[in-house]
Amino acid sequence: MNEPPALRHPAVEVALDRRPLVPADIERIIKAIEDRFDEQVEFLQQLVRAASVRGNEAGVQKIVSNALENRGYDVRSFAIDPARIGKDPAFSPTRFDLKNSTIVVGSKQSTREGGRSLALNAHVDVVPVGTSARWRYEPFSATRDGEWLYGRGAGDMKAGLTANLFALDALSTAGFELKGAVQFQSVIEEETTGNGAAMVLAEGFRADAVLIPEPTDEKVVSANTGVMKFAITVQGVPAHPFEVAAGRSAIDIAIRTIEHLRQLEQEWIAEQPIAQPDFAGVDNPIALTIGTISGGEWLASVPSECRFEGRIGFYPGEMAEARAVRFESFLREAFLNDPQLKGCPEPEIEWVGVKQGGYVLAAGNEAEALLAKAHSLAASSERELQRFVMPCYLDAAVFALHGDMTSLVYGPVAENIHAIDERVSLPSLLRVTKAIALFAAAWCGIQARAEQV
Repeated sequence: MNEPPALRHPAVEVALDRRPLVPADIERIIKAIEDRFDEQVEFLQQLVRAASVRGNEAGVQKIVSNALENRGYDVRSFAIDPARIGKDPAFSPTRFDLKNSTIVVGSKQSTREGGRSLALNAHVDVVPVGTSARWRYEPFSATRDGEWLYGRGAGDMKAGLTANLFALDALSTAGFELKGAVQFQSVIEEETTGNGAAMVLAEGFRADAVLIPEPTDEKVVSANTGVMKFAITVQGVPAHPFEVAAGRSAIDIAIRTIEHLRQLEQEWIAEQPIAQPDFAGVDNPIALTIGTISGGEWLASVPSECRFEGRIGFYPGEMAEARAVRFESFLREAFLNDPQLKGCPEPEIEWVGVKQGGYVLAAGNEAEALLAKAHSLAASSERELQRFVMPCYLDAAVFALHGDMTSLVYGPVAENIHAIDERVSLPSLLRVTKAIALFAAAWCGIQARAEQV
């Protein structure tokens, strides 16, 4: 008989006095995950069917809270405190009312000594679906088709949430308990402000490391960009078509303003070769995006006002506030010097979402080394864990910059996130769940449950 794949690998050596994961431990943990994977997929379908666009996360958080309570976690639910916005640097600006949306954290303290603590984090908020008729399956139907599960939020990132939960389940099923405290964090607002993660820190939750299984194609994020989300309103001069020459179109002014922002984007991209060599392989790490635009008051009038919203990135190493000053100064100069904008009122700039710096995961850290071993063991053949840069906002930045926590982002293969026919690979989800379980065991340390000693 061929030896099981897990037994072909050496033990995962764990620092200090923590027990190494021997082949028999690995085999038991992996089997526990495989035995319940169908249940995990069904739970993922339940989560996806709870349509949790911004402000409507209560339903899915109730599912998560019940699941944690049934597993014996100490569960806390709390809302984002708006009083912290503008005062706590971990928080980003917003005016959106989230009084009916909560964060859920389940905790288990360890009765053992010598283990490191771990937070497993995931967000449940999802972006809008667009036009449902363009989807292969209804966006919140959570349809399983072969090796893929379709649905808004399936990949980004409810699959990762199930990986966190069932990874911890498997350790218990396999007869182990962690020697370090563990937190299961289910947050909101990742897609808009990051204030869910900020509120977790504000409530005092810390750990020696946090792992966030965003859809990363089974790679670990080595760095991410800082991000700022803005809304810009420009004013024109309204006029009747009879005297159109007397008017100045606010829509035309907005288009010209966006052209200037494209110039700014190129200037910020050009900073990379000197300051950020890790980003050399990224085509556009700054990624200016204009996501919405609305303007005008009447189809036969020269428009008086136009507003557009977007986001822009910047390299790690600078605080968001300093970069925001540069952004505002650039636009003021454009309106002073561009003949097509000169004489127009200054644009009104609002910061309406994530306003957060980027972070870099230091190479050679122990948490990443253990994750690399777990990643290799989770597949039937040994694989190296690849690093890559993710030029977008990640909640990991909040934990790294404001919580001084080692922050790992590593999750399953997914396609079309934020797009039509979002889907997650189920074989990849299985591998990632195994990797998270093995990482948690190695990072925190394990010991046989008391009744099995």
